[in-house]
Amino acid sequence: MKKMITLLNGSQLEVGLTGGQDRSVIMLPIAKKSVTGQEAETLKLWGVDPELGAKFIFGLSDEFQVLHFDYEGHYMAHPHPEHFTPEYIAQDLLRIADQMNVNRFSYYGYSWLALVGLHLALRTDRMESLIMGGFPPYEGPYEEMRVVTTRTYEEAWKQHESTEEKNGAEAFINEQFSPDEVDWDNMELKIDPAQTKQFATLYQDLIDFDDQRIQTQLNIPRLAFAGERDMIVYGEKFGGVTVDIAGRLQKNKQILENFGWTVEIIKGADMDHTKAMQPSIVLPIIHSWLKAHLS
Repeated sequence: MKKMITLLNGSQLEVGLTGGQDRSVIMLPIAKKSVTGQEAETLKLWGVDPELGAKFIFGLSDEFQVLHFDYEGHYMAHPHPEHFTPEYIAQDLLRIADQMNVNRFSYYGYSWLALVGLHLALRTDRMESLIMGGFPPYEGPYEEMRVVTTRTYEEAWKQHESTEEKNGAEAFINEQFSPDEVDWDNMELKIDPAQTKQFATLYQDLIDFDDQRIQTQLNIPRLAFAGERDMIVYGEKFGGVTVDIAGRLQKNKQILENFGWTVEIIKGADMDHTKAMQPSIVLPIIHSWLKAHLS
């Protein structure tokens, strides 16, 4: 079943519900639509499966009912920069569940959508379990991400102004880079500033959030995972900060387990932030965990 859901900002998002009606529901906001051709080839260069969403849906719908949609892709197309806070996003997600007649559900998110899942769990009693990939639920890098997203917005705005001065829509031609050819400090951000400001708004709103104090409020099964090489070092242009996801998760593994989390560090010399989000890596982990904790 597919349905167009009207979100808080008035835009409409396509949402699907796949799998048997008598099964536990998994909310999957990371379900990007499959792409082909040059777009698919570019994603492959970056290690991203062009059929990521479809493979997650297929891989989980054998035993679960999957509530799936591309939340990030939707807000890149329909940015809402001034109000993109955890509270706003949680209301969006609950509205989706309501309009799809889903009362209780588990949640899987990766990166910032994992962070969103944590905040959703703090705002509703409708969640049955929470899976966070690529973002640590304890001592999260909120300040580092605030710096990076603020700088990204500032750089995008500079490029936007420069393009307007040149009247050069051609300045937004997309070059085809291989990941190992990118000079992050000198690359131009050819992106709508409104898109980047959303994430600056998100992390600015979290400036006083203490994820250590909220752990006792979480009483559902919880899994956190990351690739062991999940660390990004940003140059001065983006604030000169290091976002060490794997390091923080490993450092606090025992603390998290004492609070009731299951913690997985995915081994591999290439297990960076992108590699550790791919269906072939993630599905075996979350499928078996969900079966164990929802039966």
